[in-house]
Amino acid sequence: MPLHVPPAPAPALRTVLTALGSPTAVHEARTPALKNAQGPVTPELPLPVHVLDGITPEGTGTARLTGWRFLIRCGDRAVAAAETRLTPDGWAFSHFFEGPYIASTELALRQADLMQQPYQPRLLSVPELYMLTLWLHADPTADTAAGHPAPADVLVPLAPAPPGIAAHRPHRAADLLPVLTTRLARVPLLGSPA
Repeated sequence: MPLHVPPAPAPALRTVLTALGSPTAVHEARTPALKNAQGPVTPELPLPVHVLDGITPEGTGTARLTGWRFLIRCGDRAVAAAETRLTPDGWAFSHFFEGPYIASTELALRQADLMQQPYQPRLLSVPELYMLTLWLHADPTADTAAGHPAPADVLVPLAPAPPGIAAHRPHRAADLLPVLTTRLARVPLLGSPA
């Protein structure tokens, strides 16, 4: 298996398990699939979530760890996800959710598992584009809290991807990040200095 899924911090996992065990948290989750799950639900495939801010024309920016996402499995499929966030006091449960990124993440992980090179899977969010990618870090033993996408890393845009960017098509980070800068170019407002 070329994917080396890193273990989540134990406190992050504990917060998810506590939330799953709380009828109030699950009821207020507003995720019908989770509320209607028949049988036990378990958190699996923990992925560190990084946010990429301030992308420059060269494709650089600031990537920072903001949380861990767990796919919540019931039976043979993921029905929701749980996200934790890093606070000054440590890891805290953030929220449950469902939607297209759940199935898209599973598909991208299955595709990545067929690749020949070993990778460490992460999620990379580009909030300025409303974009989420599976980030396949080329160093499977790297510290999950650190790093910026290296040129040899692979980014797989998850569906729904921004217009003009194909979902589930692997790209070298060195190729995709500069393309994103063209999407982020701001058009000056009428009457504002160029």
